Amino acid sequence: MTKKESDNIMSKINCIIKRSGTKVPFNLNSISNAIYRAVVATGGRDREKADELAQKVLVFLERSTQGDSIPHIEDIQDTVEKVLIKNGHSKVAKAYILYREESARRRHEKSMKDSKPSEIIPWAKVWHILDWAVSHNLHSVSALNERIIKGEFPAIVNESESAYEEEIATAADLIVKRKDELRLVFISGPSSSGKTTTTIKLEKRLQKRDLKFVPLNVDHYFFDLSLHPKDEFGDYDFETPQALDLELINEHIIKLCAGDKVLIPFYDFRTGTRTLNVAPLQLKSNEILLIDSLHGLYPPMSEGVDNHQKFKLYLEPLLQMKGPDNKFLRWTDLRMVRRMLRDAAFRAYKPEQTLLHWHYVRTSETRNIIPYINSADYIINSAMPYEIAIYRPKLLSEFAGWVKKYKDDPLREDAYKRAERTYRFLEAVEPVEDESAIPEDSVLREFIGGSVLKYH
Repeated sequence: MTKKESDNIMSKINCIIKRSGTKVPFNLNSISNAIYRAVVATGGRDREKADELAQKVLVFLERSTQGDSIPHIEDIQDTVEKVLIKNGHSKVAKAYILYREESARRRHEKSMKDSKPSEIIPWAKVWHILDWAVSHNLHSVSALNERIIKGEFPAIVNESESAYEEEIATAADLIVKRKDELRLVFISGPSSSGKTTTTIKLEKRLQKRDLKFVPLNVDHYFFDLSLHPKDEFGDYDFETPQALDLELINEHIIKLCAGDKVLIPFYDFRTGTRTLNVAPLQLKSNEILLIDSLHGLYPPMSEGVDNHQKFKLYLEPLLQMKGPDNKFLRWTDLRMVRRMLRDAAFRAYKPEQTLLHWHYVRTSETRNIIPYINSADYIINSAMPYEIAIYRPKLLSEFAGWVKKYKDDPLREDAYKRAERTYRFLEAVEPVEDESAIPEDSVLREFIGGSVLKYH
C-alpha cells in the first residue's frame, strides 16, 4: 500500500466508540502497538511486521464500515484477530486473544468486587494491619487529623516507622533460618512500594548476621528501546516484564546459583541500548544473590531455580485507612503520589506526566505482579499512615487543576478518575509541612528527598 493510499484510508475512519459509549478519535498506532505487544508475548520483536498488520486491519475496517457508521472497539479487536489468523500469525493471534480475554475478566471482576472477595489479596496480612491501625487510632483520615491537631505528629511517625522496622526484622529472621539452602533473595513489589530503601535496610541487618549479598541489577537486561512494547498512547512501556530479556536473566540466575561465572550486560538509559557480556559476576560459596525487581514474583524470571533456593519478599503500602467517603484509600493512589514526588525530584519528570502514564503502570501490575502476591514467602507493609499529611501541601493544588483539566476529556478518563479520587482525600487531611520528625533513613525519604541512604 502506498502512503497516499494509507492516508486516504485513515481519513475515512476518524472515530471509534469505546465500551463506555464514548466516541474518541481513531488512532492506527494503538492497533499497531497492541499487535506488537502480542508479538512480544510470543518472543518476537518485529515492529515493522506489527505496523504492516495494522495497515491490513485498517483496510479490513474500511471495507466493512458502512457509510457514516463508527466502528466499536470490540469490532476493531475482532478484526485484529481475523487479520492475524488470516495472515498466518496464529501464535500472535492466540496471545492477543488471551490478553483480550484477561482484560474482559478483569473488567468483570471489577464490576463484581463488592460481592466477591478477591483471591489475590493477602487478607490475613491486611487484617493484621487494620487491627494495628485501629489500636493506634489511625484507621481513618478523621482519626489521623485528630491526632495531628493534638500535636501528636512526631508520635505517629515513630509508631509507623517502628512497625515497618519490625517487619524488616521479621523478614531478616526468616532469611537467616534458611541461610544454608538459599542462593537467591528477591525483593519485589509494584512501583514506588519502597523496594530500594527496604533492600538497603534488610541488607544491613543481614550483614550483621554474617550473611553476604551480591546484587544483580536487572535493569541491565532491558531490550533496546526500539524493541520495547508501547502503550495505547505510544509511550514506551518499561513496566512490563516483556521489556526485559527474561530468557537471559533466567539463564544467568541459574548459572550464578550453581556457582558459575557470567558476563552481565550493560544498559545505557541515555541511548536506550544494551551491550552484552560486559561485567563478570560469580557467587562465592558464602554469598547469596540479591535482586530488587518489580517482577521478582513473576515465574519466568527465575523458573529454572528450585523454590527451596529462593526467598521471595513482597512489598506494598497496604494502608488501612478510610477516607472522607468512608471508603478505604487505595494503595495504588498512594504509590502514584510517591512516584510523582520521586520522579519530579530525581528524574526531571513532571507529576502530570506520572498521572497520565499511570494507566500502563497499573495495567502491568494487575497482569504481572499482583496475581503472584500470595506466592511470596513474606509480605512487608511499607505504608506510613502519616504520609498523606505531608503530601497535601506538596500536590493538592496540582490535583485540583488536573480534576478540572481532564473532567470532560474522553481520552483521559483514567487520569481524571485517579486525580479526582486522590484530590478528595488530600483535601480532607490535615496538612503537615514540617518534615523534621521523619527519620533521615525513612522509606518515605526515597520519594520526598533528604535520605542519608545511598541509592544506586
